[in-house]
Amino acid sequence: MFEKLGKFIVKRSKIVLLVFILATIVAGSVGSLAFGRLDSGGYSDLNSESAKAAKYVVDVFGAEEPVAVMVVDSPDLLIDDPSVASVATEIEKKIQNHTGVSKTLSYWSTGGAPTMKSVDGKAGFILVYSDLEAFDWDALGSLGASLQEEFDGKYKNLHVFASGAGVITHAINHKIEKDLVLAESIAIPLTFLLLLFVFGALVASATPLFVGVTAILGSFLIVYLLTLFTNVSVFALNLITGLGLGLGIDYALLMVNRFREELHHGHSVEESVVTTVATAGKTVFYSGLTVFVTMASLLFFPLEFLKSFGYAGVAVISMAVLGAVIALPALLAILGEKTDKGVVRRSAITPKEDGRWARTARNVMQRPIPVVLACLVVLGILAAPIGNISFAQVDSRVLPASDPAAIAAQVVDTRFDGLIGSPIEVVAPNGVGNETEINAFLEKVKAVKGVVRVGKIETYGKDIRVQVISSEPSRSTSSLQVIHDIRNLDKPSGVLIGGAAADFTDSQDGIARTLPLALGWIALTVLILIFIFTGSIILPIKAVILNAMSLVATLGAITWVFIDGHLKWLVGDFTVTGTLDTGSVILVAVVVFGLSMDYELFLLSRIREEHLDGKSNVESVAVGLQRSARIITAAAMLLAVVFAAFMTSGVTSIKMLGFGVSLAVILDATLVRAFLVPALMRLFGERNWWAPQWMQRFTLKH
Repeated sequence: MFEKLGKFIVKRSKIVLLVFILATIVAGSVGSLAFGRLDSGGYSDLNSESAKAAKYVVDVFGAEEPVAVMVVDSPDLLIDDPSVASVATEIEKKIQNHTGVSKTLSYWSTGGAPTMKSVDGKAGFILVYSDLEAFDWDALGSLGASLQEEFDGKYKNLHVFASGAGVITHAINHKIEKDLVLAESIAIPLTFLLLLFVFGALVASATPLFVGVTAILGSFLIVYLLTLFTNVSVFALNLITGLGLGLGIDYALLMVNRFREELHHGHSVEESVVTTVATAGKTVFYSGLTVFVTMASLLFFPLEFLKSFGYAGVAVISMAVLGAVIALPALLAILGEKTDKGVVRRSAITPKEDGRWARTARNVMQRPIPVVLACLVVLGILAAPIGNISFAQVDSRVLPASDPAAIAAQVVDTRFDGLIGSPIEVVAPNGVGNETEINAFLEKVKAVKGVVRVGKIETYGKDIRVQVISSEPSRSTSSLQVIHDIRNLDKPSGVLIGGAAADFTDSQDGIARTLPLALGWIALTVLILIFIFTGSIILPIKAVILNAMSLVATLGAITWVFIDGHLKWLVGDFTVTGTLDTGSVILVAVVVFGLSMDYELFLLSRIREEHLDGKSNVESVAVGLQRSARIITAAAMLLAVVFAAFMTSGVTSIKMLGFGVSLAVILDATLVRAFLVPALMRLFGERNWWAPQWMQRFTLKH
């Protein structure tokens, strides 16, 4: 099939390339419409108990979440002092007149509600509400930003701190957007310089950018079409950019290297293109397929935030494979030997038949057991800190400690004994008439560790609502325990537990429930695909185990850095919270596993090719490593640069993504592919290629 595709592309190279370029331009033009349709929320499980409670509270009781929580702080006087109250009331009236604000509630306008006063009595809340839709995060963020800009800071003899969902959402999103522009301005020039070094010629160095850009623009169209039917997170664009460039580099390196190899063996341009598509093109297709099914696992999760990365992943992988297998061969057929024009490093032009990678493989295979043990020790040391891993979700602490939103959130956390702006909601539909049982339940709630106070029963018709104030931050491990403790109480039938903390709990529990399914999907599909590609039972199992070990080592290193607080000199300063953002960890894990499988197939395809050509197990590993390790190492180095630039971000979750992916691809391309794989290939010998006779008919014919 791939040989026929190669012949078709060679015969119609100009038409194929022209159609592809025109399609890419159209896709980019239409796909740009997606930018105004993307969502900055998506962290909730919309089918959960908390989601049902939220809908009930809004629909029946007309409840609202404050878009901003303003803290008015008096440095010297108590907030009941008339001079303080006068200025605070003046501030509240100005906030009420701010565009987009529907109403406010404050310590002063409620007649001195004790829940709205700080422990030291010198600060009070002003809760700010809006008529904007609850999940319109862009609009809420814009309003939060304008409130922060106008009111955060000194006002007469008082100080105002702006916090709350709208303020924090905008602060995080805006910071990420700015930081990613900086990261890309660093990564792209560095990547091109490294491509020049790897390819050794200007023309060849542009091919990964060609594949990457076409993949990115094509993915924008797919994302736009998806926004017509579902919500897609704005952060999906960042994954598209990172993976588009990364996979463009990976696949172009493999294709161009094979094309050059065939040319330097004396074959014509046409023959070289056909062979490149039939060999490297086949590898790219199956490599892309393994990354595709791995990224598709994100679609199982209930959070739209994670689903969005799944959409982005499968879109950009599909486009990168199409660009590498169809458009790039057409370009190579047109360029021919001009691919090597603009030489800057002649030694990179001609692939070596034998060299340091082959010598490394032979040395490793001479003493496989010590090499395996040494590698396992290194991976074990890296993985050891994973015992301290703990999960939460993004909150204000992912921002730099100097950010005004982070400072304001810290004031709320440290100076108030209950989170009045984000209460736990106890909802009892048709609960009127059953107050005795509900009161008994509420007495038990009062005794739950972390509960500060239980509010009064509110009724609307036959429905009951009670607000419970917790001392624990809504998106923290401790608040998750509070919600579980409340839900584990013997509660009246039909009672729902909602609120921000319950929303966080349901999101975390939803991820935990889905994780086994996602892991099972990844393991099963990858095992099947690698078996079809290699015809071996041993190699797929070994690949999954090695990649899992590499992933555990990466998560251990992430834990050591971002939970234990090490290496700030490398990744930049951040607030140590003792937890990792669950969604970011899952994203890192899936991306890392997919890219590891990418490199695994790059290596196995060449080893398999040499083995089918009649070479011994040892020699096929040595030659296969020589011809693919340079590509794998270069691809890993380039991809590491792209993601390492994310460590310049001031947002902790983006730092973690950059550090995790960079470390993982370097670890995988060096320790795993250069040492562990050859050593294990030597230990298993010819058994590497074993499979029962009846299964042979399901394997790919090379």
